[in-house]
Amino acid sequence: MGNGRRRLGRRFGWLWAAYAVSAYGSGLGFGALPLIAVLVLRAGPAEVSALSAVGPAVGALLAAPLAPWVEFRRKRPVMIAADLVRFAATASVPVAYAFGVLGFGQLFEVSAVVAAAKIAFGAAGGAFLKALVRPDDLLVANSRFESTNWSSLAIGPPLGGAAIGAFGPVTTVLADAGSYLLSALGIAAIGGREEAPPRSRGAGSGSLLDGWRHLLGDPELRPLYLNNLLVSGLIMATEPVLAVLLLRQLHFPAWQYGLAFAAPCLGGLVGSRLARRVVARRGRAWVLRTIGTLRAVWLIGLAFVPPGTVGLVTVMAVELAIIVNMSLFTPVLAAHRLERTPQHLVARTLSAWSIGQQAAVAALTALGGLLAAVTGPRTTLAVAGLLALATPLLLPRRAAAAPDPSAPLDSRA
Repeated sequence: MGNGRRRLGRRFGWLWAAYAVSAYGSGLGFGALPLIAVLVLRAGPAEVSALSAVGPAVGALLAAPLAPWVEFRRKRPVMIAADLVRFAATASVPVAYAFGVLGFGQLFEVSAVVAAAKIAFGAAGGAFLKALVRPDDLLVANSRFESTNWSSLAIGPPLGGAAIGAFGPVTTVLADAGSYLLSALGIAAIGGREEAPPRSRGAGSGSLLDGWRHLLGDPELRPLYLNNLLVSGLIMATEPVLAVLLLRQLHFPAWQYGLAFAAPCLGGLVGSRLARRVVARRGRAWVLRTIGTLRAVWLIGLAFVPPGTVGLVTVMAVELAIIVNMSLFTPVLAAHRLERTPQHLVARTLSAWSIGQQAAVAALTALGGLLAAVTGPRTTLAVAGLLALATPLLLPRRAAAAPDPSAPLDSRA
């Protein structure tokens, strides 16, 4: 049965709907804060990269003490609270702009708060999903989330670019804020009784460190985690540098900038819908090794973007190749990670994964901004692309035995 026909229940339907409305709001606001920094505050490469780096870094620090709290709380109230926090923080940007008091400091603060709330939401959402659907449905569920994510990015940025041109630079931020509020309402509508998880004898110290111990102690999750840190960090580090190259040096209009990232996202629908079929035919280990390699080899093409229509087509081709492979790889990785993590460790493991990823993005983005300020955007994109070519060396070479989820934490670390 295909992903589109498999029924996962009414409660999953509400969860998926809440995810979709939030994803489409974020699609409309794709790159909104760096875009506001460039268009409203006249930021240069170092400033835009600093904005993209400081927010995730501070957000990761803010999220670190939240992980144990999320682990031992009911997950739906945590998800609702995280959505409401993101709504309040994001809505403050158009309010400040309307009163003429918007500055870099506020953009930094909003970026940090949204990043921390996103980590808390993801940790709670992953644990809730694992308890909500059967183990053999985790890949289907994650593929649906992945498909929704890429479709929102295909539709959102062009509409966002048009909205910015028609109504001003903070319009999409306001839409993004409203989507968080609607997501909170959708999660509240899921219904059903959810008990607070008890602290079990195998739950470890109860700190975030237990999540990292699990990731670094598992023979399959460890290389996947380290690989993901570098691949995600390098890809995201190119975003602000590429924005400066396209918008300021090559003089792409805002609608072309949005189109360059939106059209290739249609490839995400292809990859995410193929994930279950490819796993059934080739096996999960093949996907993690081969597709994990293919998602990293295209980044270097962004260093050679020429001006004009050819440049637009070049960006779209590179992004399409990256996105097709990422959208196939990511739901397989997400399901694999949940299956290899016992229920009492899911929130801390996902928090540790996200915090590490945010820290890697922040560090590599900051380094990319400094390098771009000294050498220029093209050199920075070339260095990022060359480093990405080495990341497949971190992927696991062979499948490991599944851990015993009933074993105490200390015996698996």
